[in-house]
Amino acid sequence: MELHNSEGMLEQLAALIRDWDGSVPRRYCHLANASALLAEHLGDINWVGFYLVDDSGQNLMLGPFQGKVACTDIPFSRGVCGLCARTGKSVRVDDVHAFADHIACDSASNSEVVAPLVDAKGRVVGVLDVDSPTLSRFTLEDQKLLDDAAKIISQLLYS
Repeated sequence: MELHNSEGMLEQLAALIRDWDGSVPRRYCHLANASALLAEHLGDINWVGFYLVDDSGQNLMLGPFQGKVACTDIPFSRGVCGLCARTGKSVRVDDVHAFADHIACDSASNSEVVAPLVDAKGRVVGVLDVDSPTLSRFTLEDQKLLDDAAKIISQLLYS
């Protein structure tokens, strides 16, 4: 990723959300700022944000994000975000149009990385989703960086 300083960005992310007071509304404030920070630091992306597990525990619901209008509900059984939520593992897709069950929220998106948000009990509580208009935009290093960002968010907001 075209980052100014990936280690510095992770440190800034942690500092940005470190003082969470446990309230749900404040969690959304921190997720909104996290998506803004990631959007500022990541190059060649067109969407970055969060999908959070809804009350049914079987669907993801749109959370704070930066980008164009997005899908509001994603079942665990569908798409790249659903696969991440089902498995609890990050997913990197070079060409979303070749992904068997891709959900096209924005036809301009061509590649994607999704990393899980996990609570203290190991349950997936949401996903961090990043899309790019460029095919094969994301590398293994990008995926690791986003996994690290998701871990920081998980530890500070969901533990």
